[in-house]
Amino acid sequence: MVFTGFGSWVNQNNEQPRKAKPKKSENVESKSESEMDSNDDYDKMKKYYDEEEMKIQDQLWIDAEKKHPWNDAPPKVKVTTKNGLCHMNIELTLGFPPDKVFGFFTDPSNGPFFLSPPLENKSRKVLMEDGPRQIAKVKKTVDWKFLGSSFAVPISVIVDENRKDLTAKYKKKKMILMKVFEGSYKVEPVYVDSERLCKNMEPKSPEEYKRCSGGQGRIASKVTMNQYFKPYPPFNLPPLSWYIREVTIKNTKTALKTLQTWGITLRNPGVVTSTDKDGNVTKSRRKKVTNRN
Repeated sequence: MVFTGFGSWVNQNNEQPRKAKPKKSENVESKSESEMDSNDDYDKMKKYYDEEEMKIQDQLWIDAEKKHPWNDAPPKVKVTTKNGLCHMNIELTLGFPPDKVFGFFTDPSNGPFFLSPPLENKSRKVLMEDGPRQIAKVKKTVDWKFLGSSFAVPISVIVDENRKDLTAKYKKKKMILMKVFEGSYKVEPVYVDSERLCKNMEPKSPEEYKRCSGGQGRIASKVTMNQYFKPYPPFNLPPLSWYIREVTIKNTKTALKTLQTWGITLRNPGVVTSTDKDGNVTKSRRKKVTNRN
């Protein structure tokens, strides 16, 4: 979905029925942007998932990896361009639970939008807090290499997250080079062991899946992302537009591979991963340090 403006985007979301009026976060009133505590967001998110169940899922994935290693399918990336606006539609499946994946995106030190590292977190200011929904202004810098030179690009975006539905939207507030930079993503559960453990039953919820699998079924994640970007003039004209388009797409694909590599590490404690220039991942056991004294 392409947003016509941030005002209409917020108004559209505000038209949805709510149980209570939005409350301003106390942090917004008492702290500056640079003082926002990311641990506060983490503690709030814990209310919307079962922490004990996440630990069980982590162990199920680790145990299953020893017998039947999980291989993430290559991400599906479809790119279209119309009137200078580039649209990336991305689908990928990750071998770890949805809450953990969404936490990776919403952690201020990582997400909330998809560009390749290195990203440096500058600040996060909560603008509105309403139950599981949070709107925040996030400032970061990303290192870009352009025509042989490397420089830090400041990025400021407005992020609208729902930590219960595991959905989010983001829209550029300020970003050099890009006239348009916005998108959305959602994380959905994939019941990977349902055919083996649930017989002919197709579970419709994590609770139903837990019952039919006897609590032994792993839950993977399906991530769907839509990202739109359009450079400012004259960067929207060839050949500069081709270069920026290529770099942005390449950075996004690199970030996807980084996320999948991170999943391999989570499922294989004690394993060191490395990625070659083509994105192929190799695994090796961490060497034990022996004391010769």
